[in-house]
Amino acid sequence: MSLFKARDWWSTILGEKEEFDQGCMCVADVDNSGSGQDKIIVGSYMGYLRIFNPHPVKPGDGIQPQDLLLEVQLREPILQVEVGKFVSGTEGLHLAVLHCRKLCVYAVSGTLGSVEHGNQYQIKLMYEHNLQRMACNMTYGPFGGVKGRDLICIQSMDGMLMLFEQESYAFGRFLPGFLLPGPLTYSSRTDSFITVSSCQQVESYKYQVLAFATDADERQETEQQKLSSGKRLAVDWVLNIGEQALDICVVSFNQAVSSVFVLGERNFFCLKDNGQIRFMKKLDYSPSCFIPYCSVKEGTINTLIGNHSKMLNVYQDVTLKWATQLPHIPVSVKVANLQDLKGVIVTLSDNGHLQCSYLGTDPSLFQAPRVDSREINYEEFDAEMKELQKIIKEATKTQDILPKSDKHRDLIVTAEVSPNLDAESQAIDSEVKAETVPSVTVKITIQSRVTAQKPNLAVCVQAPLAVTCDQFVFDDLEPDSSETVVLSVFLKGNCSPSELEGNCVFSYNTPTGIPKVAQCNFRLPLQLICFPAQPSKAANHKLTIDTNKPPVSFLTIFPDFVDPCEDGQANVLGFQFLTGSKTTVLASKTSQRYRIQSDQLEDLWLITKELTLRLEEHFKKQNCKDFACTFSGSIPLQEYFELIDQHFELRLNAEKFQELLSERAVQFRAIERRLLTRFKDKTPAPLQHLDTLLEGTFREVIALADAAEENQANMFQAFTKLKSATHLVIMLISLWQKLSTDQVAILEATFLPLAEDTQELGWEETVDAAISYLLRTCLSKSSKEQALTLSSQLCMPKDTSRLKKNITLFCDRLAKGGRLSLSTDSATQAAAVMPGGCTTIPESDLEERTVIPGSTATFPNHGQTAKQKSKTGLSEDAAEEAEKP
Repeated sequence: MSLFKARDWWSTILGEKEEFDQGCMCVADVDNSGSGQDKIIVGSYMGYLRIFNPHPVKPGDGIQPQDLLLEVQLREPILQVEVGKFVSGTEGLHLAVLHCRKLCVYAVSGTLGSVEHGNQYQIKLMYEHNLQRMACNMTYGPFGGVKGRDLICIQSMDGMLMLFEQESYAFGRFLPGFLLPGPLTYSSRTDSFITVSSCQQVESYKYQVLAFATDADERQETEQQKLSSGKRLAVDWVLNIGEQALDICVVSFNQAVSSVFVLGERNFFCLKDNGQIRFMKKLDYSPSCFIPYCSVKEGTINTLIGNHSKMLNVYQDVTLKWATQLPHIPVSVKVANLQDLKGVIVTLSDNGHLQCSYLGTDPSLFQAPRVDSREINYEEFDAEMKELQKIIKEATKTQDILPKSDKHRDLIVTAEVSPNLDAESQAIDSEVKAETVPSVTVKITIQSRVTAQKPNLAVCVQAPLAVTCDQFVFDDLEPDSSETVVLSVFLKGNCSPSELEGNCVFSYNTPTGIPKVAQCNFRLPLQLICFPAQPSKAANHKLTIDTNKPPVSFLTIFPDFVDPCEDGQANVLGFQFLTGSKTTVLASKTSQRYRIQSDQLEDLWLITKELTLRLEEHFKKQNCKDFACTFSGSIPLQEYFELIDQHFELRLNAEKFQELLSERAVQFRAIERRLLTRFKDKTPAPLQHLDTLLEGTFREVIALADAAEENQANMFQAFTKLKSATHLVIMLISLWQKLSTDQVAILEATFLPLAEDTQELGWEETVDAAISYLLRTCLSKSSKEQALTLSSQLCMPKDTSRLKKNITLFCDRLAKGGRLSLSTDSATQAAAVMPGGCTTIPESDLEERTVIPGSTATFPNHGQTAKQKSKTGLSEDAAEEAEKP
């Protein structure tokens, strides 16, 4: 037998298939016998009321017939039972039973038996209250400081406190901000009601405040009548505990101060009368019930806490004093005096297991066998320890939660993109103004080696791209089975996307109920958003990519865009986007350079990325491992800043539209209220042009809403262009500084932190915070700069000057040898690692370096100066002219 198992004194099973909960049990001398012995009163959701007086012959005996004093069915579910002085004219104890729509108060009395059957008990209904609202729970006490009697307060499911002065109904009050009912108790010391709201806050309301607040039965709905119909119900004190509460209890013992105990889902709180925390205990289990029962040491309180592991823990404040095992999960626990035995623990489970137990130990009869002594080989243990430490060190190096070999063993998702566009376009509701909007077919195959339950496939592409169907639901997959779906991707919005990539996410459950996810990415063809066009001679934006290999003919790397019959397209190629803009690519015949040019900065991104990817694939097929691209020109920061300003201006416009819409909506509602008052008046009065004012305000609201919607569409396009330009800047910086893959990932996380742009959290403030962090850590000049603290709140800035200055300073620090790293060691040694160091940049010098002719900011790389771009024709001489330093 376990040493810490609860000692069974008396137990029984109540009924069959009955349900019980927290308020279904109480202990008290309900029959006013005067012997000081408590009776156990239990009510069930099936409507049965039972009263027990256990008298076991020896500890551990089951129920005897005379132990059950009373059993009666009340025909309605019993939510809670309490014993108190509920009848006027007497101070005797009576039983209050709470039903869903009724409160009943009974007198329990016993009659001495003259035969061997013993005493007879019966209940008599003293009074009842029919409730207008669905009840949840109740509490009682001497509200208002009354003497010799208890009043009852019932909390309804819709947040109304209904107070009863014994046989009469007193008043009702609604709790402010109510959503769901919580536990409720009364503190006689402060004369206040304490509950936990759905906001996860402990709230206290004075009885006097409740009494003088607005009557809930007469509460009006309009704001004007709310303000004029009585005092508002104000909370006395509030404490945010950050979790829902299971129960509340107010206790006051002789050796301890009055305290409010709150049992949360993961924590146990003890509060003072004013709401301040005396102490709290973090629980490493899920509690089910509790009760503070006594104070055995001055200044401390003992508490019983039951949990879902069938354990009952005894705490003295926050110190665990004892833990005992129960045969069931308790939903209610009490401490009672039964048969001259003080401190009996009474527990009740949700299925009706009622047990009276006490704490104790049994001597263990098991004697451990004698262990043969042997000499310890320290060298062998030392070698084994080193081997285990080596295994642990290797295991901690992996970043993945699951082993790599087991990642996609059970289920594999593959996506195959058709090499050709659809013969008949599948585009639906496209906003593109082109004659034809092409689409491409994507075939997704799911191969399952195990049973997959509730499978679901989601296909995601970045707007303005769209798919014909993005959600697929399958029947359960059997082992070694496969499913295939086909969909089409097309350009829906009237702007070019920032990425030509898609993602497939397949979610399912294993037979044991464990959720799992498998995913794969796919790359969309460039033909989906552009088509071949005549190269343009003039362009506003140009950049040159250097390689370490001879130039490759466009017939080889762009076979889908070049006509083999035209020899002139071997080193010059034009791309026409579906949105109307053009981009031109030139390859030099004598040097190892490629030039990309366009009238829009953002249009350079996708073509430049496609060019570098196809060059890498071409040289990879030729088994060339040392191919590399570099960039030695100037980063187009000034043009990039213009796109930032355009996007930020649209965000400011959205904020203005929101304010104007709010003002017009308030005006519209005010006019409506006045018109409604005029129409309800029995004596008609002239409208005084209120109808004309209402119609004009309505038109203004509609016009503002249309303008806000149009601004939202423009802001989406501006954000897409900004993302494309940001991708381009990241690529140019990585090629310029020859950054590693990890450093490029830090760049992308810094400049592209958001998938969507909102008014609450915008791109500008997020990027500014990320760059400021890097400038104060791995790119800092000194320890003094590292000590600067960043603001913990992100809010929309007034302008973009700070952001642009930080981006310029960020590039300058990289140009002077700074390296990106998120480790703490590199941040403290950043100044020592940078070649030449990062010296202080004067503000005047910074302004001069930021704004220079040509709308570009130049940063020298390894002693090279910026190349001057040519704006002449597209002949071979012109391309070579652009390559000269």
